Amino acid sequence: MHQEHDEILSPLAGRIVPIDEVADPVFASKAMGDGFAVIPNAGTVVAPAGGTISMVAKTGHAFGLKTESGIEILVHMGIDTVELKGEPFDLTIAKGDAVEAGEALGTMDLAAVDAAGKPTTTMVVFTNLKKRGGDLTVTGGPAELAAPVATVGPPPRKEAPDPERTDPPTVSIVGAGTTGTEPGSNTGAEVSAEVSAVAAMDPARAALSGYDLLAYDIINGVGGPGNIKNVIHCITRVRFYLKDEALANDGFVADLDGVIDIAKAGGQYQVVIGAAVGDVYEAVTKQLGPGGGEADAVEEVERPATAVGWVKHGFSSLIGVITGSMIPVVGLLAASGILKGILALLTQFDVVQAGTNTYSIIDAMSSSMFYFLPIIIGFTAAKRLGSDPIIVAIIGGVLVFPSIVAMSDPSDPGHRVVAQVGNTIFNGDFFGIPISLPSGNAYAYSIFPIIVAAWLAAKIEPWLKKHIPLVLRSIFAPLVEVFVVSTLVLVVFGPIIMFISGGIANGINGILNFSYPVAGLLIGAFYQCLVIFGLHWAVIPLIAAQIAIDGFSPLNAIVSATMIAQGGGALAIWLKTKNTKIKTLAGPATISAFCGITEPAMYGLNLKYGRVFIMASTGGAVGGLLTGLFDVNMYGFTGAFVGFPSFVNPAGIDGSFTGYWIASIAALVVSFGMTYAFGFKDSDFEAGKKVKKVRLGRREPAGA
Repeated sequence: MHQEHDEILSPLAGRIVPIDEVADPVFASKAMGDGFAVIPNAGTVVAPAGGTISMVAKTGHAFGLKTESGIEILVHMGIDTVELKGEPFDLTIAKGDAVEAGEALGTMDLAAVDAAGKPTTTMVVFTNLKKRGGDLTVTGGPAELAAPVATVGPPPRKEAPDPERTDPPTVSIVGAGTTGTEPGSNTGAEVSAEVSAVAAMDPARAALSGYDLLAYDIINGVGGPGNIKNVIHCITRVRFYLKDEALANDGFVADLDGVIDIAKAGGQYQVVIGAAVGDVYEAVTKQLGPGGGEADAVEEVERPATAVGWVKHGFSSLIGVITGSMIPVVGLLAASGILKGILALLTQFDVVQAGTNTYSIIDAMSSSMFYFLPIIIGFTAAKRLGSDPIIVAIIGGVLVFPSIVAMSDPSDPGHRVVAQVGNTIFNGDFFGIPISLPSGNAYAYSIFPIIVAAWLAAKIEPWLKKHIPLVLRSIFAPLVEVFVVSTLVLVVFGPIIMFISGGIANGINGILNFSYPVAGLLIGAFYQCLVIFGLHWAVIPLIAAQIAIDGFSPLNAIVSATMIAQGGGALAIWLKTKNTKIKTLAGPATISAFCGITEPAMYGLNLKYGRVFIMASTGGAVGGLLTGLFDVNMYGFTGAFVGFPSFVNPAGIDGSFTGYWIASIAALVVSFGMTYAFGFKDSDFEAGKKVKKVRLGRREPAGA
């Protein structure tokens, strides 16, 4: 025979409202469980039911209890009140205490919470309702302290399992003007019931809010702190290196409020956050603590057993190193590029004259980042590879030292040709050994040679530490390391790397020169596919090299058009949809894409609704084609609309600036028009929530 329904009392006097109306996305999405909320008008707190206290937050803003019938209840007083460090709360209970329904448990100082700018709304969540079963009925409206406001039915009878029946518990709100979850529906983030039930009763989790709470859930979703070897972040993603990706709960992480999507590429488990990535990353590293997934940690990678495995391992490692080395400086590269464009505009309109001190100072501000790339990338690459960042930065300084640059400059009076083999000119020697420095600026503006230097340093440092006595190590280890690694780069690896990278750059330029419009069409159509997997980081150094060596990059001009096209797709959704949730996401995603960051638009909208990405890529193809037809060159690093100064020729505005606007507007119009006309409709929203995204290479459904 079924037990009676459990009666739930209002823990505070006030007004009962549906949980999905509260101003906290985690509670409102019912990720922690279904329930109701109280907007209190008095501060006395009582037990909503009889049972045993299972948790009390250190800050006193939340407590949990378990009833005799097994219902787990979380009472969370206020929103983001953990930040108040317990001052407005005075609870007289402790874990393990037995309490009666309606028993006084303490107080909440409503005035203090209001004065701190925090909502006093109190959530009552039944964290194991989905797992346990039983219908929840809530009576909305005014409620006295300890008044009955809800009932929870008994668990359903255990019958023979029906594989086709997956109905969740029924919930209804009476008298509040809003109906809760209907049978067979599942609003909000559809997370694992077991995970959310356990997490909700976790005392550590109950004390968190905001980015700290999101970071806590992400860490546990990827397998816990013990599964994290390393964590870094880029402009939109927190990138984890995990010991075992199989331990990560893809569906749980992807459905967290604050997470746009997940991706797996280059040996990384990437959590796409968007503009708040820096805050989330900071919260993640703070919770991992010293030595836990630090950005400069060196991962232990399982050695492949086959030739194919070695190829995959090598490619994954290369992408990982490039990503880890470039991510910290991309923002500065973008800023430097914009400043270069602004200087060109100032010169064009005679605000600043070339050759003046003002011009030289602004030029130094905009060019120093590019010129000293070996020093800066040396530091970041060393952190990524586990060598000493200061020592490798010094080696980068060797590569751009004025006397080394002078040796490579044909116009310098001391320049000489030591030997020549084919087209390779040896313009210096080291103890009689000929060395070949890139003509003009030696290794200034370069990236790859210093990354190899960081790798060599990581191999040499352990040997030096082992063989040099501790009392001499602080002096002689850096001495030997700088001498040996600098020599190897200047004499051996530098010329080889520059030959290879020069060949790749010449190949790209050859394709562009053979048919810039055709190249623009193809690259414009497919470049954003690289962004999906984070592989665009392999292209960024090539673009930086083009700008540094040639002074401009037609490849980057094409990429700029693809960014605007993705923003056009998001803009069409923003203006067309009547769904508030999608509008809230589409607006910032559109602005982000027009500023050169496409991941929020792609992961949050365009890929999710399928046809939109195709429409946007079509716009990118049109923009790339016109970029080629107008022979557009890009003189800075930053693209999209915010980067328009990058298309100003330092010698004066020319056809590139006009061609940029024509190609950009065309990409926007095509992407926007096609998406608005037949790329998206509101009915796609429901289908979008159920779609399983397939990752190329892994072929794993993200939501499986």
